[in-house]
Amino acid sequence: MELPIILAIIAIIVGGGVSFFAVNALLSKKRDKIIKEAQTEAENIKKEKILQAKERFLQLKTEHESVINERNNKLSQAENRLKQKESVLGQQLSEAQRKIKENDAIKESLSVQMEVVEKRIEEYERFRRQQIEKLETIAGLSAAEAKNNLVESLKAEAKTQAMSYVNEVMDEARLNATKEAKRIVILSLQRVAQEAAIENAVTVFHIDNDEVKGRIIGREGRNIRALEAATGVEIVVDDTPEAIVISGFDPVRREVARLALHQLITDGRIHPARIEEVVAKLQKQVDEEVVEVGKRTAIDLGIHGLHPELIKLVGAMKYRSSYGQNLLQHSREVANFCAIMAAELDLNPKMAKRAGLLHDIGKVSPDNPELPHAILGMQLAEKYKEKPEVCNAIGSHHEEVDMTSLIAPLVLVGDAISGARPGARREVVESYIKRLKGMEDLALSYPGVIKTYAIQAGRELRVIVGSEKVSDADAESLSQDIAKKIQEEMTYPGQVKVTVIRETRAVSFAK
Repeated sequence: MELPIILAIIAIIVGGGVSFFAVNALLSKKRDKIIKEAQTEAENIKKEKILQAKERFLQLKTEHESVINERNNKLSQAENRLKQKESVLGQQLSEAQRKIKENDAIKESLSVQMEVVEKRIEEYERFRRQQIEKLETIAGLSAAEAKNNLVESLKAEAKTQAMSYVNEVMDEARLNATKEAKRIVILSLQRVAQEAAIENAVTVFHIDNDEVKGRIIGREGRNIRALEAATGVEIVVDDTPEAIVISGFDPVRREVARLALHQLITDGRIHPARIEEVVAKLQKQVDEEVVEVGKRTAIDLGIHGLHPELIKLVGAMKYRSSYGQNLLQHSREVANFCAIMAAELDLNPKMAKRAGLLHDIGKVSPDNPELPHAILGMQLAEKYKEKPEVCNAIGSHHEEVDMTSLIAPLVLVGDAISGARPGARREVVESYIKRLKGMEDLALSYPGVIKTYAIQAGRELRVIVGSEKVSDADAESLSQDIAKKIQEEMTYPGQVKVTVIRETRAVSFAK
């Protein structure tokens, strides 16, 4: 029993050994095969890398040879250029040497000629002195005396001829200047033909029906009184059908009153508080319109770079008049006249137009009313950095300062032409406005006076005083004092009624 087991074990061991050797032999063959394959692949990779290295070497060699050739070419070209320059310089040097030799020869020739000339000059001087001595002997005068006599006679003759020529030129110049001045003025008038309109002191406000008049008057007249107090004009509501008359010498106030009436009637709410609110709002709107008018005027005339304050003054001219003539229309007209005349005289039309537009800004300035408007306008122009030529033209257009620029006479002439148009101005309106303005200013000079309004063509002066500063008794004495001062200092037709208004208001709000 044990023998077979042993034999089996021996057989297994022998079989395992045989298998081990067989596997080992097989593995050895595979290993040899793999090694051969690896060696073959390594040889192939080696060959491939050697080929790549050779190709890279050849490429680098080619690039290097290309760079070397390019450098050689550049060096060859530079060498050729240097040779050419050297050749040119050699030629120039040869030419210069040749010219130097020629100049030396010419110099020698000139030296010889100068010697000959000097000898001839000496001979000429000797001969001239001999001739002068002979002439002095014959004439009995020295050369200096004869020369002085000749010069004096020639001077007298030349002076006579010159004076005659100057007189002829002056006469011709005066004649031509007069003709040319007339031609330029006529040309300017023809090219700036505008209608002349007289400003009046009333504005007619048209309404749809007469029922509105009662609402405007209000209970016991409180609405119309509030409107007159807020705007400073007189509202005339009479039997004129479908019309309300707004009377006042200040066009700005009339315009504010007209706009206020239009807005109140359109809105339908007409009472004192609403009236004051609307008037304050429209006053601000008119101030904005003044600036817009100034800007539009400057753009229309092609005038640029005006200071904002000057633009505001130009716009304010729309609501002012000069002897009944609208001030803005007058200034635009003068600007165009000045530009046309400056162009005809080969001066600067833009500067002349600028001076013409600004020449009357002193009339709309609230500062220094005691100064002449031309001087005040010049000071304003200087304040806002206008050019000296423009400032002088503004200040001298009424000959109150000396003219120092060429455009100053143009502004003077343009102002005269615009004001001299038939129907352009009316002295009555200007004096009327001055009288009413003086009346208002006189009342404003009293302490406690807040506002003053001259109404009814100057026959009534309404004075509004502060209730905290003036008592009822003081209001009565104030009206008497103002009336007495007007009677003593002013000239006016008929009589002037002075009304002092003092009221106390209590305002509260329902929320």
